[in-house]
Amino acid sequence: MAATIEITGLRVDRGGSTVLHDLTLAVGGGVVTGLLGPSGSGKSTLIRAIVGVQIIAAGEVRVLGAPAGAPALRSRVGYVTQSPSVYGDLSVRENLTYFARVLGAPATRVDAVIERVGLADMTARLVGRLSGGQKARVSLATALLNEPEVLVLDEPTVGLDPVLRRDLWDFFHELADDGTTLLVSSHVMDEAARCDRLLLLRDGRIIADLPPDELLRRTGAADLDAAFLTLVEGGDAA
Repeated sequence: MAATIEITGLRVDRGGSTVLHDLTLAVGGGVVTGLLGPSGSGKSTLIRAIVGVQIIAAGEVRVLGAPAGAPALRSRVGYVTQSPSVYGDLSVRENLTYFARVLGAPATRVDAVIERVGLADMTARLVGRLSGGQKARVSLATALLNEPEVLVLDEPTVGLDPVLRRDLWDFFHELADDGTTLLVSSHVMDEAARCDRLLLLRDGRIIADLPPDELLRRTGAADLDAAFLTLVEGGDAA
């Protein structure tokens, strides 16, 4: 499918150092693209640039044909941060009802997303009293309210039990099958196997862009953990 996220010559500097080095890439709908890399590799910075909340030193980021962060994209792009971005003194339902009004989403979407992320039995509970994984699910639910065309997820399954993680990844693929563009950040290599395409970052540079099975073939590794280590430690996937 045509690219919905287009990045050209992107450079981000912070504290006198370059965090992202002249990245150029394109991401389209119909596949789940995984963004992986060790801590400090630039994953979250790249995600912030895509959703338009990161100051960039050079280059261009366009989403759905518009500059990243443009007002016209607010109802078309969903973003889930690593830290839950919901109100702890409101219940699950109150949070989602509030965000539905902000986004202009129909009220019927509230129950739909609550069910989708497995929170139907705790709609009246205050978010501040939920576990970390449950709070993450509330954040994901808010991002789904407006049925976004682009969904950017920064470590969306941290703290979730294996069954819910599996169900959410199945849901991500359902969205991709419907044409949604999904970019999912993770540092867990078993989740890399659930992606259709992998973007591997190291020190602010893309060191590999390929499907999981091709990564295994090119590195000759027995599993994705070993393949990832081969690249991070200086191996070659080309």
